[in-house]
Parts: sequence; structure tokens; C-alpha cells
Amino acid sequence: MSEDSPEPVEIEITNELDLHTFQPREVGDLLEDYLGECRQRGILSVRVIHGKGTGTLRTGVHEKLGRMDIVESITWPASADTGGWGATWVRLKM
Repeated sequence: MSEDSPEPVEIEITNELDLHTFQPREVGDLLEDYLGECRQRGILSVRVIHGKGTGTLRTGVHEKLGRMDIVESITWPASADTGGWGATWVRLKM
């Protein structure tokens, strides 16, 4: 692959997606693919960690989640012990 097109990174599928290591432009497709894979594996409650920051990433994540048919509901902020303002719980449809 060329320098402009790096090798895809394989990440473990769990009930947690930490977006800190990804570029904002990567988040849309990543979120859709990851949550789709979670659903296929029967993982229906997923914590998405977007951080607190300026709120730009969180806003983008929430907008994307709002357009996804497989999303049943979101809970933000997460509880204090699961990330508070820096995380969102996503409930997926069966």
C-alpha cells in the first residue's frame, strides 16, 4: 500500500469503542462498522468513548448514531464510573 493509504488496523470487538486513537474523519465509517459487528456478535450495549474535549467529536458521534437504523437508544453522559461526559452508551436493536 502507498503512504497515503495505510494498512487497515484490526481492532478487537468488545462492548467498548475508544475513539481517542482515531482521526475525526475516520470515526463515521468506524462507528458504523464497529457497531454492526457488535450487533452480529450479540453485543447490544456498547460504550463509545469520545472524550470530553470541545465536544466536537461527541457531537459528530451523536449525529452519526442518530442516523443509524441499528441504534435503539443512546445514554449520555455515561455514569460517573463509566466515563461521565466523555462517553456515551449505545443500545443496539436486536
